[in-house]
Amino acid sequence: MSKSASSAEPAGSEQQPATAPAARHTSAPHAEPTRWKALTFIALAQLMVVLDATIVNIALPSAQRDLGISDGNKQWVITAYALAFGGLLLFGGRLADLWGRKRVFVIGLLGFATASAIGGAANGEAMLFGARALQGVFGALLAPAALSLLAVLFTDAKERAKAFGIYGAIAGGGGAVGLILGGVLTEYLDWRWTFFVNIPFAIVAALGAYFVIREPEGGRNRNPLDLAGVVLSTLGLVSLVYGFTRAESDGWSDATTISLFVASVVLLLAFVVVESRVAHPLLPLRVVADRNRGGVYSSLGLAIIAMFGLFLFLTYYLQVVKGYSAMETGFAFLPMIAGMITGSTQIGARLMTRVAPRLLMGPGFLVAALGMLLLTQLEIGSSYAGLILPAQLLLGLGMGTAFMPAMSLATYGIEPRDAGVASAMVNTSQQVGGAIGTALLNTIAASATTSYITSHATAGGNPQLLELRGMVEGYSSAIWWAVGILAVAAVIAVTAINTGRPGGSPAASGGEGAEGLEDATKMPIAMH
Repeated sequence: MSKSASSAEPAGSEQQPATAPAARHTSAPHAEPTRWKALTFIALAQLMVVLDATIVNIALPSAQRDLGISDGNKQWVITAYALAFGGLLLFGGRLADLWGRKRVFVIGLLGFATASAIGGAANGEAMLFGARALQGVFGALLAPAALSLLAVLFTDAKERAKAFGIYGAIAGGGGAVGLILGGVLTEYLDWRWTFFVNIPFAIVAALGAYFVIREPEGGRNRNPLDLAGVVLSTLGLVSLVYGFTRAESDGWSDATTISLFVASVVLLLAFVVVESRVAHPLLPLRVVADRNRGGVYSSLGLAIIAMFGLFLFLTYYLQVVKGYSAMETGFAFLPMIAGMITGSTQIGARLMTRVAPRLLMGPGFLVAALGMLLLTQLEIGSSYAGLILPAQLLLGLGMGTAFMPAMSLATYGIEPRDAGVASAMVNTSQQVGGAIGTALLNTIAASATTSYITSHATAGGNPQLLELRGMVEGYSSAIWWAVGILAVAAVIAVTAINTGRPGGSPAASGGEGAEGLEDATKMPIAMH
């Protein structure tokens, strides 16, 4: 890397145009020839992790009945995974920088497969909860290692755009694919196959990674591990994620919920103080201080808040209100998947090297917000083809277009020694955003539903119809909030992200972020 973060110009400083941009962005002369094969196995691993996030939701009712899990404890099938995954992401990213991304990637895959086998063979709730927590632990190793491998393997601007286009499409659309696969497996086989299906994914990806991926030399961060940072970040993130989980089930005014939020604030503030003072921090503040990366983390987190709420409400609307089966619901999400793939690979990837990232992310979030806006008009008798399908297409196109440059920019220009922890920050913003989205929007929907039913109960009529109307009213109210959240994400993307397009002269920039777009493409690649 030609410049370190410490030598980068301050945020907002003016930079001179690149004198020979064309020369700087030709294909890297020492690029690893197997990088595209490596992308296949990285993408397969990412698909497995994203699928698992939604596939288990479909299987949960069947697993609950089979194992005798109480209503009060069923949330732990989701919560155990979320706490382990969200709490250990920064640690996992740092281990990738320390031990090597390929090694951590393979360990994460094999561990995830083992945990999935335990989950599929569970004979009681304790075994299932433990397996889900173990999946979260190895997922926290796997996810940042996968993204950081892309960051160091694809340094040419055009190739990077294509690679991250594929990765972004999988990251965005994989959750909806999980709904389809979960429905098929649960309906025609058994809920246990929603765990067992991970095993072939993981084994193929691990074998492919072991024999194909060749990680660039000189990118390790061999500094001593920041144990204080590990403890504070893990406890702080666990408290934050669990706080939102508790808020959803027990309310925002619950004493334990409030205590968890207070603890998370104290622990994360202490983490920032420690990181600013130790010689070898777990999360170097230069990673998040750059305005471009900071803009990506915050806008992406907000977009995930909106998206998680949509998946939740649309799933319930289709199954409870419209009477779709689990499999039909999964297939009903196909237009969104098609939109995300198109937006990511055909719009985002093609324009990434021609326009500034903010000109893709901002409009992308606004197009997604327009799709959300259509869904605020949901009624009991709304037409799938007339309302839900076009809304999903807009959502998919917008999110796919925005996610692609966001994923790329989050690690673009980063020093190789920080690639793992920078990738972990992307996953952390998504994980925390998902927890917030589920808790916040579900609370808003529940409150609006209660208000509607209370105000219309005296009018008489069919109680079941009144309940359905109340549910739809609640979904509509929460989706209005999601529209606003996406609009804020668009504003942040346009105002905070000021780097120029990769492949051209950087704009007046936030320091390392824009220079990194130039420097990353010149980084010498020496392979093992």
